[in-house]
Amino acid sequence: MEGKTILLSLLGLLGLYLFGTIFARPLILLGKLVVSLAVGGIMLVLVNVLLGGLGLHIAINPFTLLTAGILQVPGVVLLMLANYLLL
Repeated sequence: MEGKTILLSLLGLLGLYLFGTIFARPLILLGKLVVSLAVGGIMLVLVNVLLGGLGLHIAINPFTLLTAGILQVPGVVLLMLANYLLL
């Protein structure tokens, strides 16, 4: 009886471990994405505040946040160049 209980307990712990790793990875990636979006938003606000006097304004919307968040500084430079060339 004790051997069966130990085996079932170990199988239960293995199941919990697998369940945790399957659902923890997407949460970690989601957390990284949220942090990147926050940093991108801060960079866009800084660009708008610092270069607003020169007439450079980048709209803050989901597209620009994703671009600035994922690409970081090169993304903000890309958005500034696109804004300058298109407008």
